[in-house]
Amino acid sequence: MTKHTILIVDDVADNIHLLTDVLGDEYTIKASLNGTTALKICQQPSKPDLILLDVMMPEVDGHEVCRKLKADPTTKSIPIIFITANSEVSDETLGLSLGAVDYITKPISPAIVKSRVRTHLALYDQTRVLNKKVLERTKALTQTQTKIIERLGKAAEYKDNETGMHVIRMSHYAHILAIASGMDALEADLLKQAAPMHDIGKIGIPDHILCKPGRLTDDERVEMQKHAEIGADIIGDDDSELLKLAKTVAISHHEKWDGSGYPNGLSGNDIPLCARIVAIADVFDALTSERPYKKPWSIEQATVFLQEQSGKHFDPYLVPLFLNNLEEVIAIKSTFKD
Repeated sequence: MTKHTILIVDDVADNIHLLTDVLGDEYTIKASLNGTTALKICQQPSKPDLILLDVMMPEVDGHEVCRKLKADPTTKSIPIIFITANSEVSDETLGLSLGAVDYITKPISPAIVKSRVRTHLALYDQTRVLNKKVLERTKALTQTQTKIIERLGKAAEYKDNETGMHVIRMSHYAHILAIASGMDALEADLLKQAAPMHDIGKIGIPDHILCKPGRLTDDERVEMQKHAEIGADIIGDDDSELLKLAKTVAISHHEKWDGSGYPNGLSGNDIPLCARIVAIADVFDALTSERPYKKPWSIEQATVFLQEQSGKHFDPYLVPLFLNNLEEVIAIKSTFKD
């Protein structure tokens, strides 16, 4: 069984030696004579499982070390026990308020040190096991939620004579473009999950309009355009970040850069970035896919269309980014065929 690692931080070498003698048989010991080095040790990939931290040290004292560790997401969970000659209640209260789990006064009692270390390591191990289970459960719930959203998106596409693969492809295209635009990985993943819901509102459009093979009349076009608002109503208001994003995409992905889109006539950067991304992904896949009423456009034809509509229908900043990643887009298209 791998030993736990304890970091001892004290500016007096004798104190480090004493604690090493007490704990060295049971644990792997790392040591630092100052706070600056201790912080560097904690940034290494192999982090300590517990820190014994002196308070009174030159330059960076123990309280400041604790503050910095607790402010860093990668180290904030490491339990810290202050070991100090300060025995005032106010000192102990301050240490605990900064995030320390315990406070031991000098001169130390070996039995107490061993007991406290053993207790807090056990609690830390339990916390890590629980956190792992929570992450696994959260991942499973997220996967289930994503599958439900994909299936709802497919339902809308089937109603519109689509194969259902459209929502898969365009969500991947949206993810590629999101990353290229500078969106961080978590935001891009969320958009990939939300994008399949973009046309869910088509469920509320009468079949004789939705499935009409010929050109729509003006009245029918007005009715068809209601699907954006219907989609937003279907998704509704929810605290879920995913559903908030899906609602934004549903109601805004038919807005156009020049303000000629619907339902709200938004233009430029007033259109949410997620919707500007989905607009390109959606149209590109629609153009290059075969449907009962049309032949697929070639990649070259679709590329020319995006370029022609840059600054009109589409965000002129995003179009070149999409085209720069066309090889990856084509690979997705080949993977998820109709």
